Amino acid sequence: MSAEIKVPQLGESVVEATVGRWLKSEGDAVAVGDPLVELETDKVNMEVPSTAEGTLQSIVKPEGETVGIGDVIALIAERESEDGARAPREVAPAETPTAGAPDQPASRSSPVGAEAAHPADSAQDDGHESRATPLARRVAAEQDVDLNQVTGTGPSGRVRKDDVAAYLERQDATAAAVSPRPDTAPPTEVLSADQARAISASLPPLETDEGRREERVRMSRRRQTIAQRLVEAQHNAAMLTTFNEVDMTAIIDLRKRRRDAFKERHGVSLGFMSFFTRAVIGALKAYPRLNAEIQGNEIILKHYYDIGVAVGAEEGLVVPVVRDADRLTFAEIEREIATLAEKARNNTLSLSELQGGTFTITNGGVYGSLLSTPILNAPQVGILGMHKVEQRPIALNGEVVIRPMMYVALSYDHRIVDGNEAVRFLVRVKELLEDPETLLLEG
Repeated sequence: MSAEIKVPQLGESVVEATVGRWLKSEGDAVAVGDPLVELETDKVNMEVPSTAEGTLQSIVKPEGETVGIGDVIALIAERESEDGARAPREVAPAETPTAGAPDQPASRSSPVGAEAAHPADSAQDDGHESRATPLARRVAAEQDVDLNQVTGTGPSGRVRKDDVAAYLERQDATAAAVSPRPDTAPPTEVLSADQARAISASLPPLETDEGRREERVRMSRRRQTIAQRLVEAQHNAAMLTTFNEVDMTAIIDLRKRRRDAFKERHGVSLGFMSFFTRAVIGALKAYPRLNAEIQGNEIILKHYYDIGVAVGAEEGLVVPVVRDADRLTFAEIEREIATLAEKARNNTLSLSELQGGTFTITNGGVYGSLLSTPILNAPQVGILGMHKVEQRPIALNGEVVIRPMMYVALSYDHRIVDGNEAVRFLVRVKELLEDPETLLLEG
């Protein structure tokens, strides 16, 4: 018998996902708990494990398809006994071979319900059932393609959907090259902008005589969400950015003096982030509108400090949240940020670790950025951008000296934060960072 693999609960308020990458292929042996597929949600990716032992009989939902909670995404042909025998592939009653008939391969069953076989299937299934994926067979049947003519690029020469598509493209190109050119050109059709974009999106990658190529890559669900929310933030907020610079001499000297003892005692390195987190909290207490959000015609002032820390992951930027950061010591802040960053890199962040947040800090300096204008993390109304520390000449007490300087940027929502308030907030952050001993007095 076959066991159904369904989409599990995806987390609070998440009702659908995109099938990202299948980790097993049809015909692979699987055990209970083996990861089968990655599902992409708006915030995190998750692996769906097998709930049965046997063979991956059918992939019902291919990569790139949108699925909902409870949807069947795969079928597992379960083992019948302890000796390793597997259950036969599930077939529809009409497809079961009649008694006394010679052994023939059964016709494939549709993953979305029984459908009439395409006339071309009989020729394709004769000895080629195992060398083509179900999706490739379906596309070949729809396009009346003989799989004998298609070169497979999958494991052991297995034909995939992309192989069928490439074969069709070559056939089209050949047909276009040998077709006679008409004596008179047809009337030119004027296309709308939407029609032109639709046609452009359907065109194959461009290849010129110089060998330049274009590649069309599916945007991950997380990247789609990032794009949508960044555009929404710019459209829905009156966003403005103010800048300042911080002399990092005091913090760098303090880290040099305390670094080894700090790590030995707490098991974590003393970085810049704990200083900036504490400085932001001190400034937020002085200017609480930057720790707020807008709901309708009301301002929600938040008297707690959940600081989001932007982390660059392989599939896009994520912002895990350090909860109640005002109650944490320097070591606890550094330890929490290190843990969240590691989870982001391993793609193991939970939804609860990404939700909420009252203010965000982003550090483009780790990538070498000297200056930038960060975009708000809606519905928050403030975000602080850190940048690269660079030795620069400055005027100090009437003399030119070389100091480690960092530009800082504050983007804010001008709807509820006035310019003078934003400027004073950033000046307060600067003051606390340049005299880090005062950070102990701000908690």
